[in-house]
Amino acid sequence: MGQIEIVLGDITELKVDAIVNAANTSLLGGGGVDGAIHRKAGPGLLEECRKLNGCAAGEAKITGGYKLPAAHVIHTPGPIYRDGKSNEAVILKKCYINSMQRAVEAGCQSIAFPAISTGIYGYPIREAAVIAFSAVTEFLKTHPGCGMKQVIFVCFSSRDLGIYEEIKRQIEQ
Repeated sequence: MGQIEIVLGDITELKVDAIVNAANTSLLGGGGVDGAIHRKAGPGLLEECRKLNGCAAGEAKITGGYKLPAAHVIHTPGPIYRDGKSNEAVILKKCYINSMQRAVEAGCQSIAFPAISTGIYGYPIREAAVIAFSAVTEFLKTHPGCGMKQVIFVCFSSRDLGIYEEIKRQIEQ
């Protein structure tokens, strides 16, 4: 099973096979990590994304990495958090599962995830981290020969890093 790591940093700087973009459904760039990925990748990414005709929340589509150190970008629109009772958890879990699936289909051995939906989409970080870990762990257990050797959760703040590390310790017990 692949190794799960947590780091504090900038996902656009990681040299991995694929980074995940917490995209909007248009896939045409936006704020937060989405905007940062599009800026760093350059105009080729936007051009390729225009041909994808958007993406539904919970689904995932893959593109090249262009000027990024990562070979691929996997775009997955997360749910907008409303009340926790509007299917948000199911959609968020699908983001992680479908992103892992796209990475495996592309032959990726390493993938980095941001904290999907926790920025302007308002998903509570602790709940989102539990979903992220459970989805990735479940995927790796049910796809033992998938070739994924490294999964990195990239945290934007020290606060988020602490929460992710706490969740990881709880899961490993």
